[in-house]
Amino acid sequence: MKTTDDGYTQPGIGLISVGWMGKLHSRAYQAIPLVYPELKIRPRFVHAADSAADRADYARETLGYARAGTDYREVLADPDVDVVSICAPNMLHAEIGVAAAEAGKPFWIEKPVGRDAAETAAVAAAARKAGVATSIGYNYRHVPAVERVRELIAAGDLGRITNVRAVFFNSYAAEPNGALSWRFRQAEAGSGALGDLLSHVVDLMQYVVAPIAAVSSLASTVYAQRPVLPMGSADHFAVIEGGELGDVENDDYVAALVRFAAGSPAAGAVGTLEASRVSVGPQCGLGFEIYGTEGSATWNFEQMNELRLCLGRGADQGYTTILGNGRFGDYARFQPGPGTSMGYDDLKVIEAKKFLVAATGGEQRNSTIEEAHADAEVIAATAASAADGAWHSVAPVPGATFGRRPDTSDA
Repeated sequence: MKTTDDGYTQPGIGLISVGWMGKLHSRAYQAIPLVYPELKIRPRFVHAADSAADRADYARETLGYARAGTDYREVLADPDVDVVSICAPNMLHAEIGVAAAEAGKPFWIEKPVGRDAAETAAVAAAARKAGVATSIGYNYRHVPAVERVRELIAAGDLGRITNVRAVFFNSYAAEPNGALSWRFRQAEAGSGALGDLLSHVVDLMQYVVAPIAAVSSLASTVYAQRPVLPMGSADHFAVIEGGELGDVENDDYVAALVRFAAGSPAAGAVGTLEASRVSVGPQCGLGFEIYGTEGSATWNFEQMNELRLCLGRGADQGYTTILGNGRFGDYARFQPGPGTSMGYDDLKVIEAKKFLVAATGGEQRNSTIEEAHADAEVIAATAASAADGAWHSVAPVPGATFGRRPDTSDA
């Protein structure tokens, strides 16, 4: 990596796919020297790729990448590229992740890393063999209120965790005439709400509470057919009236009972996790309720900057709503005080910071490929349980500590 005379590290950024998430990664990199000046990291935009030539042009002309083309392999082969952002559609994540590892490039990849646990494991194995740093797009971890709940649990302020409820209810597929895009096809997306939405719930619970050891689940497809959308003709939120119908191949809704791991801060705790992409009403209804013997905490992304907290068991004890503030995570990096809200894009700045710090040899506080593999194993066990109705144990993944000391997170 290049360094400047005034001591700035200048990692060369490669970007694969220049859609919404690719643009967001780019903006996050641009913000790092402004939000975290003490790190002395100033990313350079070196090489971008997108299968659509106009998007590649946008990366060069508007985002400021020095080079851009339509072949992602050229990004990975570029010696000036030090780290890579992988923002391509789900079906390409594993292929590109393995290729990035084999090229020796640390990578920040969006979830799901693979369409199933086997693909995710293959990416993890390639990254481990290459010895490259990795980071995964589980952006909801970085919400300051979420980080605060994690601290409270680790400190024992909620007592022994007894049970949790966590959901991700979304309405992006609530319209029955919503197009049959790649998201609804098994070969391209893998599972539906299970992999797309419940994966975020699983990651949050494993990060905030403890590893999940066993699951029992069910799943359903609410809309069995949808109008066909030719690839590339419109976005996957298009509504098509009177079109030819095709079969939906994955789940709209999933629910799981979970048991948390023995030897963890939540040993003996149980919970319910749910996800739906067809709920009418919630727009981004990701949230949790966590209950312990000495208190409880609730949070919802639609009120991202608020935390409801109860500490103590007195007769008049109830919830206090606490606004995000400088004691919560990285909140003070973005806003001067309570009531001035952070947003989704800020979470990606935090994620980019954690990735580049790890990739440049600093502290590892980022989500890793091992943790993504551990999340994928929970999703795999959930899918297996939905198919046969039995409880399924979750296969442990070495190295997936979710930021905890290994001796306190026995999976």
